[in-house]
Amino acid sequence: MVLGLTGANGSGKTTLADHLKAKGFTYLSLSDELRAELERLGLPATRENLIAKGNELRRQFGTAVLAERTMARMHPDRNYVVDSIRHPAEIEALRRLPRFRLLHIEAPIAVRYERARARGGARVPKSFAEFEELERRERGGAGPDAQNLDAAAAMADATLANDGALGEFLARAETRISAWLQNQARPDWDEYFLRIARIVALRSNCIKRQVAAVIVKDRRIISTGYNGTPRGVANCNQGGCPRCNALADSGTRLDECVCSHGEENAIVQAAYHGIAIKGATLYSTFSPCLQCTKMIINAGIREVVYNADYPLGAASLRILQEAGVELRRVTLPGDL
Repeated sequence: MVLGLTGANGSGKTTLADHLKAKGFTYLSLSDELRAELERLGLPATRENLIAKGNELRRQFGTAVLAERTMARMHPDRNYVVDSIRHPAEIEALRRLPRFRLLHIEAPIAVRYERARARGGARVPKSFAEFEELERRERGGAGPDAQNLDAAAAMADATLANDGALGEFLARAETRISAWLQNQARPDWDEYFLRIARIVALRSNCIKRQVAAVIVKDRRIISTGYNGTPRGVANCNQGGCPRCNALADSGTRLDECVCSHGEENAIVQAAYHGIAIKGATLYSTFSPCLQCTKMIINAGIREVVYNADYPLGAASLRILQEAGVELRRVTLPGDL
């Protein structure tokens, strides 16, 4: 889960984030990017400097720049709490993540002012009037690049008030977040195995296209394969395949290609280790070529699930259907 926090200064976002860190969440803040920029310039991380630098970066690199830089540091197997979300474009970028939720925290301005004063540091306001002025700029700044907390709050999945006892606020926050955690959608089996196939493809040494297949029986992976040169032959990316290294046009010079395909290697690896694959399902990042199709049929594989169409795969799909092999194309979330 990726939990985003938005709200005005002193609302309690950092307090909740610290609480969630103790529960195992990894903490990230969009403001970390701003602090790094200010440190590089030798400027103090005052509230005013952070606002100005954020507006400047959004003008230079796009309104979602802080979210995009933060998302690049995330891993899909962790729970994150993300602080300092202040612009609608940042929320739109974060919504591309499959498990994102946005929580808006609110409290009266007088309460938040006293909290900011008690917190101290470089961001402490000099007066209530200054606090109000800076907040006015944060809530709905001039221009599309400026912070817009009011617009961000309107996009929240839920709002929690933090104007009473801290323990009560944290308890209500935990109840809401637990409900989100318990209702997270898991990938179905097709997505699960196809995503594993994509990871397997990263091991490919082919410089033309990275392809991989996993063979599954009873929802258990029994063999994997990725494309590349045969065992004992120089890797494709080390010059082992003359066709690939010449960047030959698609469909040409196939008689010179030394690389074995991902489906072929998955089937051969199973045979090499004495693993029966009759009746299994083959998941592949691409639909199979004609050569691999003949191996799939004769190996007794009952079903092929693929993610993308192989450019020369029309005949293969026809033959698979004629041979009675079940065939399905499955797109994954985020596919173009």
